[in-house]
Amino acid sequence: MRRLGDLLSACVLLAATFPLLVVVALAIKCESTGPVFDRHACIASGGRRFEMLRFRTTANDPARPTWPPRTTRLGQWLRHTRIEMLPQLINVLRGEMSIIDSNLAAPSFLD
Repeated sequence: MRRLGDLLSACVLLAATFPLLVVVALAIKCESTGPVFDRHACIASGGRRFEMLRFRTTANDPARPTWPPRTTRLGQWLRHTRIEMLPQLINVLRGEMSIIDSNLAAPSFLD
């Protein structure tokens, strides 16, 4: 029953926010080079590993050191409004995470 609720919720939310997702993806592509999504390794219940999707909010500049990451102006706004997290609905559709209990751990903490 919970999985059905997750599927329905994710489908409705993705359909409702699809135009916004397209605009944000295009804005990220126009603002800087590199991929639109960041992929973060996570571990779900049962020890399953998967890559959680998020919109990229940092600059992808090979000339700069990787630490500390430089947040773009668009990235600051995405983080403030939490729009950067909307691609996680794709993970919900794949069955890798749930909308309701999304308490995930990074693999480095569990190894």
